Amino acid sequence: MFKYLFVCLAFICAVRFAICDGYGQRSSKTPDCPRIKLKRQWGGKLSTDIDYRPVPVKYVIIHHTVTPECSTFLECAEILQNIQHYHINTLDYDDIGYNFLIGNDGLVYEGTGWYVTGAHTYGYNRNGTGIAFIGDFSAKKPPRKALDVAKQLLKCGVEKGVLDSHYELFAGSQVISTQSPGLLLYNEIQEWDHWSPNP
Repeated sequence: MFKYLFVCLAFICAVRFAICDGYGQRSSKTPDCPRIKLKRQWGGKLSTDIDYRPVPVKYVIIHHTVTPECSTFLECAEILQNIQHYHINTLDYDDIGYNFLIGNDGLVYEGTGWYVTGAHTYGYNRNGTGIAFIGDFSAKKPPRKALDVAKQLLKCGVEKGVLDSHYELFAGSQVISTQSPGLLLYNEIQEWDHWSPNP
């Protein structure tokens, strides 16, 4: 009888701890997520095949798209549609390769999102989130609002539990043969939390 009561009491305590902040108060903290334009909002096509991946993921890989930059929603949407068309029809990907893209307008654009495997970095597609800044950042950095929203997206991922709280951040050029995300953006991300010099 006491064993049964003890098991029930332990279960109740575990449930209460899971939904409270540890002090008996309900946790009302919601993730601090940036505004994300969904694929359907920017005119993206549905994926030809969906490969879900386990979360949280351990790595974040930063790229740039080496396309024109965009400062408005309509400019960004047109570029994203072109990238997706190229990735699907020329590279034979199932979808746009990146999980998220960042415009100079300070918005995050959904690619494959948090839960679907991307096609951005060989060896890191299933266990890494690929974030691409729209434009060519070899000779200049993205504007501050684009950099800030990328950092907010990473914080959001950790708070939502889809990005490991001890994730490691790399430039594409650190893990594959590419110059992405450009030298100046690469120097910028070396100052970010979680950047690692050793892939």
